[in-house]
Amino acid sequence: MATEKIALITGGGTGIGKAAALALAKTGFSVVLAGRRREPLEKAEAELKKLGAKTLIVPTDVGKPDEVKALFAKTKETFGRLDLLFNNAGMGAPGMPLEDLPYETWRQVVDVNLSGMFLCAQEAFRIMKAQTPRGGRIINNGSISAYAPRPNSAPYTSTKHAVSGLTRSFSLDGRAFDIACGQIDIGNAETELAARMAQGVPQADGSVKPEPLMNVDHVGEAVAFMASLPLETNVLFMTIMATKMPFVGRG
Repeated sequence: MATEKIALITGGGTGIGKAAALALAKTGFSVVLAGRRREPLEKAEAELKKLGAKTLIVPTDVGKPDEVKALFAKTKETFGRLDLLFNNAGMGAPGMPLEDLPYETWRQVVDVNLSGMFLCAQEAFRIMKAQTPRGGRIINNGSISAYAPRPNSAPYTSTKHAVSGLTRSFSLDGRAFDIACGQIDIGNAETELAARMAQGVPQADGSVKPEPLMNVDHVGEAVAFMASLPLETNVLFMTIMATKMPFVGRG
């Protein structure tokens, strides 16, 4: 009999996190949803239950170590193991000149996008190393901002570049324990936060132009593909983007 597969998704109540949760549920995963707000988690959970998935919601601020520990303890208590962590929670900062950015805003983005990913991976490692069968998979949400910045985006861009370093470190450090780690870099998925891009966003030349978007469900399907692989196989980096967005070349 196959072992039940358990996925934990941070930032799981909306957008990319919810799309991934639905795609994973369709492939047989039970799903733990974490996020700062309970109401979106409950709405996402209702959609998952329509698919017949086993679920658990745990309101969590991934920038707070005690809340992260409680999230993973509750997951282990409920399901007994963890097969997949989708390290998805993230936030940006309002676009503004670098010299005007408050330190508190910088700190908030670092706490969620970088420290939060580290804290979640740390707890996942502890569970995955000790469980039987041993091991599991971690997928970090990088963003194409891990390669190229948008104007006035130093906090977000810096943390996403750092996430690539975490991905490589997790992959190396997990190798001996059957823990695979990869990264999905996403460009212009249509979510509530990204919908404004269709009206126009700042470009490197100072202009404001609309940008193409892609259906967020395709991102969820890509995460589910990465998760479907046996632990002897890993997608280290995957870029999925709206085909016509101005990323490759001069734009």
